[in-house]
Amino acid sequence: MKYQSTRNAALTAMPSQAVLQGLAPDGGLYVLPNLRLDFDWQGTLRLDTLGMATKILSALLPDYANMDKLTQRAYAGKFETPDLTPLRQVGDNYVLELFRGPTSAFKDVALSMLPQLMVAAKGEEKIVILTATSGDTGKAALVGFQDVPGIDIIVFYPENGVSAVQKAQMVTQQGKNVHVCAIRGNFDDAQNGVKQVFSAVTQQNLLAGRKVRLSSANSINIGRLAPQVVYYFKAYADLEKKGRIRRGDAVDFVVPTGNFGDILAGFIAKQLGLPVGRLVCASNANNVLTEFIQTGHYDRRRPFYKTSSPSMDILISSNLERLLYSLSDGNAETVAALMQQLSQTGEYQIDASMLQRLQKDFWAGCCEEAGTSQTIGKLWREQHYLCDTHTAVAWNVAEQYRSATKTDAPLVVLSTASAYKFPAAVLKAIDGEACGDEFDQMEQLHRLTGVPIPAHLAKLRSQPVLHHDVINREEMLSYVLERAK
Repeated sequence: MKYQSTRNAALTAMPSQAVLQGLAPDGGLYVLPNLRLDFDWQGTLRLDTLGMATKILSALLPDYANMDKLTQRAYAGKFETPDLTPLRQVGDNYVLELFRGPTSAFKDVALSMLPQLMVAAKGEEKIVILTATSGDTGKAALVGFQDVPGIDIIVFYPENGVSAVQKAQMVTQQGKNVHVCAIRGNFDDAQNGVKQVFSAVTQQNLLAGRKVRLSSANSINIGRLAPQVVYYFKAYADLEKKGRIRRGDAVDFVVPTGNFGDILAGFIAKQLGLPVGRLVCASNANNVLTEFIQTGHYDRRRPFYKTSSPSMDILISSNLERLLYSLSDGNAETVAALMQQLSQTGEYQIDASMLQRLQKDFWAGCCEEAGTSQTIGKLWREQHYLCDTHTAVAWNVAEQYRSATKTDAPLVVLSTASAYKFPAAVLKAIDGEACGDEFDQMEQLHRLTGVPIPAHLAKLRSQPVLHHDVINREEMLSYVLERAK
């Protein structure tokens, strides 16, 4: 079984090579031409969490041996709970808590596994990981790859586009093989810069003879995306255990969405047979995805808003390319043409057939800043549940979805980060006042709610800043080449 580029069917790679490469040579993303339709999804639901992970990853990345051992090394003892991603009932909905890992973000699920996959696949060459982050990916990747032999990691983040807590998590990161650098611009600038570095290195053979390979820890890497499929199965199994559903009942999932990786994992779960109903895409004020799902028109030529949910402050959702491949029945020429239009004009329009398929599986809504704050306050007052800004966006859109569709299907809201990563916004929403810096605000929030501060966040304040680099996007290539030496 081979993966291929979304833009050229002739560019193929074995699963382990696709993980190592990250991006296809033509800038496309690696996809499976045909997902296995004989996957034993029902048997998978009977397994524990690590068993689910082993079985799902073995199906999606079949050329890896000893996946059970890789899974154990990735997860055992690293999360707050053995089941990794607990499901909690909150009012009429369910919240899938994806922030119980070592950096309090959903990225931990995938970025605990990706280093294991890379180490198992690499030969003697050195791997340099390039990652653009809108906040959470950076820290999770840094922790995952810290001091991993034969692998260096470079994380780029928008200078003023992450929360103070997220920035502190990254710039205090220890490790001989880690580099953290701010980019003057927004996340799209950082992400596009990383893609351009990959393109320049590939086309100009800039690392020829050095025994060095570039790869990515963003969700453009299939090794980052595949582990995220697991928690959709886990949530479904938990609903069954709770007696909320019977085997085969459809479950809808509401996902706070920026780069489209988290929600795409749900789509892959559905392709593997899991009875996923609708995947509800929740956007903040940067609602390019809401418009696309409602109209089929993708247009990044719009104002960019810095919001209290910065991981969703994205106008170019890279993983959407994989969905376009599926919607076009695997027509790489169609995908390549759409991506060229986006690059040249900033927009594209899918045809009526693709739009019909899109809307069969996806629904979309958006939530402005005022709605985000109101939702955090309402959830705390009415349900005594403390959520972060991204989860609030998803909860708000979940309510929109229920009102619009009158659905009575179980609704699972994916909670992607701890509220303590965004203490200022959360405090203002439930108390109206936030004093001091974000570390003072974490203490305020704890005193107000009694919800424990994650230990690794509580000690951030006393840790020294180790990374000070700030560059322009145009300097990213030279920055990477210097460190690749």
